[in-house]
Amino acid sequence: MSQIDVVKENLIGLNRPELSETLIRLGVPKSKLKMRVEQLWNWIYVRGCRDFWDMSNLAKEFRDLLAQNLTLEVPDCKVRKISVDGTRKYLFKGDNGHEFETVYIPEEGRGTLCVSSQVGCTLNCTFCHTGTQAWVRNLTIAEIVGQIMAVRDDLNEWPKEGSTYKSEQRLISNVVLMGMGEPLYNFENVRDAMKIVMDGDGLSISRRRITLSTAGVVPGIKRAGEEIGCRLAISFHATTDEIRDKIVPINRKWNIATLLDALRNYPRVTNSDRITFEYVMLKNLNDSDEDAHRLVSLIRNIPSKVNLIPFNSWPGSNFERSTPERIANFAQIIYNSGYPSPVRTPRGEDIMAACGQLKSETERLRRKPVSVK
Repeated sequence: MSQIDVVKENLIGLNRPELSETLIRLGVPKSKLKMRVEQLWNWIYVRGCRDFWDMSNLAKEFRDLLAQNLTLEVPDCKVRKISVDGTRKYLFKGDNGHEFETVYIPEEGRGTLCVSSQVGCTLNCTFCHTGTQAWVRNLTIAEIVGQIMAVRDDLNEWPKEGSTYKSEQRLISNVVLMGMGEPLYNFENVRDAMKIVMDGDGLSISRRRITLSTAGVVPGIKRAGEEIGCRLAISFHATTDEIRDKIVPINRKWNIATLLDALRNYPRVTNSDRITFEYVMLKNLNDSDEDAHRLVSLIRNIPSKVNLIPFNSWPGSNFERSTPERIANFAQIIYNSGYPSPVRTPRGEDIMAACGQLKSETERLRRKPVSVK
């Protein structure tokens, strides 16, 4: 095979043992292996380096070896849109040319990155724009971690020469797995990506600042608590099986009672690590006082809060947003029952970046699914 045909291995997304194995294959002696792994880890995940030749504390011969055989690639940003409220939406191109979206939401004192886990989605939630897009494939570990790294590139957040990241303001302080796809249907890649993200000597985002949102893939909930340890959010959106079957079809497989049983046994649930119930407010469908009281009854004895999300419209949708008065009344009932019930302020609506609005923009996503490990 000629040099031009050689596919270089991407170091982004490898954990330390995998990085060690790669360096062993390149002939790095065991006596230097631990040092080399830590050097590369620091350059990649602390400094955000993308060029082996910029790794100034590595010998020239070693840098040459790395450059000839390996690469450092994050998803390519094809389109970036900035909302009037400062929200940024990125259309990334990953492996095989498949595209997915990521959203950065700046707030006072914090910045939240909404990360995708799949290209498309299998869940078909009827109020969600992403749900109208056919599932194509799971994102790789490199593509999940790479979303954070690529947005840090855009925000110019990596530490400057002579400084450390911890001494600088964190523009990305929180990560929410609430973008395109169902994270628990790509569990292994999401888990391994988050372990890299949580690594204290790398990207260093605490598990308590990472929230995984699931529509209710019950078998994965316990695993998420045990193997990731992040906070949990549930795309709930209805208080009866009759309505939830229609708008969140996965409920037909794992109904409300089954889901709530799994949540009561979530390994990380405490009063300080509450489960978030996400509830999109849909006019005349799930927004009555009776729904609010029923919701309180359902979540009783589960340390939790309820995020009320005004429905964000998208072309072709058949739903309407509940009125501000109806949302306020709903929130008050929940609050009076002892549960925090913040109403989410829609962000990035003008660029279709608000909750439930993400969808890739190209025809290639309608092609036959491609398997990428």
